[in-house]
Amino acid sequence: MTRLLIIEDDPALGEMLSLYFEEQGAEVQLVDHCATARQRTAAQGYDLILLDQQLPDGLGIELLPELQAALPGTPIIMMTGRHDLELAIEAIKQGAADFIHKPIQTAELQTAVDKALARRRASREEHPAPRLPTRTLIGRSSAMLEVSKQIALSAGSDANVLILGESGTGKEVVARLIHQHSKRNGPFVALNCAAIVDTLIESELFGHEKGAFTSADRRKPGKFELAAGGTLFLDEIDELALPLQAKLLRTLQERVIERVGGTESIPVDLRIIAATHRDPLRLAAEGRFREDLAYRLKVIEIRLPPLRERTEDIPLLAQSLLDRIAVQHHACPPLLSQAVIRSLQEHDWPGNVRELENTLTQALVQARSGAILSEHLQFATTGTTAPATTDTAVQRSLAEVEAEHIQRVLEHTGGHKGHACEILGISRPALDRKITRYGLVVRPSRRD
Repeated sequence: MTRLLIIEDDPALGEMLSLYFEEQGAEVQLVDHCATARQRTAAQGYDLILLDQQLPDGLGIELLPELQAALPGTPIIMMTGRHDLELAIEAIKQGAADFIHKPIQTAELQTAVDKALARRRASREEHPAPRLPTRTLIGRSSAMLEVSKQIALSAGSDANVLILGESGTGKEVVARLIHQHSKRNGPFVALNCAAIVDTLIESELFGHEKGAFTSADRRKPGKFELAAGGTLFLDEIDELALPLQAKLLRTLQERVIERVGGTESIPVDLRIIAATHRDPLRLAAEGRFREDLAYRLKVIEIRLPPLRERTEDIPLLAQSLLDRIAVQHHACPPLLSQAVIRSLQEHDWPGNVRELENTLTQALVQARSGAILSEHLQFATTGTTAPATTDTAVQRSLAEVEAEHIQRVLEHTGGHKGHACEILGISRPALDRKITRYGLVVRPSRRD
């Protein structure tokens, strides 16, 4: 029989939860104060604890470590009425099994309870909670809360991670957070696979021996060697050519590399975190990505939501970005009016957080009076509503949509490829390839 302790000061909710779990055959004890919870856990053992954040004599987040010390290995699920991402991250950092928002949805709670009990059954040994970033992801939406949970779980594992998300959603930020709070003491080494020409990327990854090619005047270690004991982050992994994908797969399987022009097998000890804005399995179905490599990379998968799907985060995110931008420009960070916030929330943000930061930077520079007004906002694309859903619109290919968007961004920047890359969130070589592929017109810019 499952023994469950519920720490909740709302009598109605406490009674409802007690009845719900008792009907499932659990033995339930309900307390409404921190002091009572301490007495119960000192004298008895439980299989699971439901812990409220706001209690009459203290906070659940402060009681959490005491409960863990008293009952090592007992999963604790926190409950709160506040949609606070920082609190959620802190709870997971302290070792909470999950974090549930009120009003309680029984299906969500049941799923969390089932997972926690399954993990407890699988191992009775205490697993130390993964260290989480002290740096907080900006956002309180349910989508970002889920991302923070995934970061916590990934940080406590050494498995390969695949981060999926549109350009500008913060894939490298997430990768760095996972590394910084994992057990690996080695460096974090990043490589954008789209930023290096095909003839050089093999050397960048695996290194080369002296004389391996014309300009190889000395031995050079590659990213795999430089990331020894740490994490190698491969951004835009889908840009790797198929022969290099095969070599990467061999490295992941055998944990050895050979430098270009060399014959020595060099052992490597590192973790791979890859990222892309395109689903590798879909590319595999089209013959453009190795399916076996895709499965090797996505042992853990984290999907980052585009900014348009978490518009409730924009006020907090925009103000945080403005504070940082103001420091860089030696200016006082202005407050955003509700009219400006509405304009920001209504925009589609194809370039996501990177585009938002660029837009706010431009606005701050133009706002000489110190107040950002709606007229200071210059969006990369026109229109703030979702795209039309006519038959013609839904039948357009992704390539057509991408080509049209890139053309708009180029026109918006006056042909300045550097600014276009910042908005699009891609490298200069990747932009040049897309311009050639789609036959786009670039108006010359004196600053390009």
